[in-house]
Amino acid sequence: MAFIDEIKIYAEAGRGGNGVVRWHRQKFEPKGGPAGGDAGRGGNFYVSAVRDVHILLKYKAKKSFIAGRGEDGGSKSLHGANGQDFILELPIGSIISNTETDEKWQLTDEGQKILLLKGGFGGFGNEHFKSSVNTTPKESNIGGPGESGNFKIELELFADIGFIGLPNAGKSSLLNALSNADAKVGDYPFTTLDPNLGDFFGYIIADIPGVIEGASEGKGLGVKFLRHIKRTKMLAHLISFENPNMMKSYKEIRKELAKYDKNLGLGEEGLSSKEEIIVLTKSDVVDDPKIVSKKVKDFQKIAKNVFAISLYDDKMVKKFSDALIKILKKK
Repeated sequence: MAFIDEIKIYAEAGRGGNGVVRWHRQKFEPKGGPAGGDAGRGGNFYVSAVRDVHILLKYKAKKSFIAGRGEDGGSKSLHGANGQDFILELPIGSIISNTETDEKWQLTDEGQKILLLKGGFGGFGNEHFKSSVNTTPKESNIGGPGESGNFKIELELFADIGFIGLPNAGKSSLLNALSNADAKVGDYPFTTLDPNLGDFFGYIIADIPGVIEGASEGKGLGVKFLRHIKRTKMLAHLISFENPNMMKSYKEIRKELAKYDKNLGLGEEGLSSKEEIIVLTKSDVVDDPKIVSKKVKDFQKIAKNVFAISLYDDKMVKKFSDALIKILKKK
């Protein structure tokens, strides 16, 4: 399934209905007094947060959304019904920006609902204008237009843990082993061009696109991946045993995280400050178990939780899965 994390739309709240000129009809009194009802207001335009990161795909073709028009006033002083509100469902983590006013809103919790645009006012019927000096008013109002605007919607994923690492570190393969994500896997860089998500016993794992040196300045996939891990609760840094200098690769990614934090002035709230576990992948390519043990000990000097794993070893995968659940439960 294609992953869309950014769309542009036009949104419009509903127009208010029109007030009307009507009269009480009684025998021998064709104009028995004003009876034109007021109109209903136009429908409001809302955005609402849902737990569905793929819902933006629904809006790929349709880019214009309009709330319902208010009903006109009726005779016998009947008030017109309000227009139907429009609720645009967006994924948790969406940032909505009005491209004309630069106003911004964020959806951070499931079920959160934000009023984006107000519907237009309903027009007054002629009964509204009745007074002691104007007993037979012929005035009425037309309804007002609803608020409208052009909006940019960007998704910043919320995940319990984000897999990061250089291309071909085994992120997608591990995600598939732990969840039902069915992420694309290949032996070439940038197999993952968009984040993949998996459900891991109720926890969300995000497989973030591979990183290269200079990503914080836009090289490779650039800051695309950085935007998505900004809201993950913790990071899992994957380094492959195929890499001739595993510690250097680790430090390279850490450097990119720190640069990104510095560029945005994030400080202690930045990516480099998130809790991290280290996963040394593809241990099956190493013939000597002592080498695997030594690498684990080297990384244990800089991280509390370090794991070596081969996806061809079911016991290793199960052991890592159990340990990961315990770590996530403590978050």
